[in-house]
Amino acid sequence: MPAAADERARTRGDRARGASSARPGAAGRRTRTREPQLTRSRSRAAGVVAATTGFLGVSSTRRAAVLAVVVCALALTVAVPLRNFVAQRQQLSDLTHQQQQIAAEVDRLNEQRARLSDPSQVEADARSRLGYVKPGEVPYIVELPVPPPSPEELAAGQPWFQRLWTNVSEGSPAQ
Repeated sequence: MPAAADERARTRGDRARGASSARPGAAGRRTRTREPQLTRSRSRAAGVVAATTGFLGVSSTRRAAVLAVVVCALALTVAVPLRNFVAQRQQLSDLTHQQQQIAAEVDRLNEQRARLSDPSQVEADARSRLGYVKPGEVPYIVELPVPPPSPEELAAGQPWFQRLWTNVSEGSPAQ
């Protein structure tokens, strides 16, 4: 089939150049190579231009579309494991921070346990915080007098209308 198409194209080209050059043994025959021309198939259904197909008979637009689909598939294939990796790294960081906090709490509790295992420290805590005394001792509690509240402190606990009445009846201090 391709040979027949080539033969038809050659005879059409020969007719266009003239009858003298169409004969195989003509003296004035020029030997030049023809550049490929775009030819359409005879049927409308197969109206594909022959020169537009590229590598492996696929047009450049289709190659670009296939390449885009392959790149998207690769991106989606890599995206899920990458997201999992980042999430696990974050979780590992959080757990490491939590472990450091717990280790600091354990150290603090061990120091408190060591301090409370000393009988003199327990006795000092009982005397200061709980008010315990040894048998035979007389406890004394010294209470300091409470200073009277300032007018601002008194006014802070009153509603605005009582403060206003107090200022009007007693006279407001000069400011």
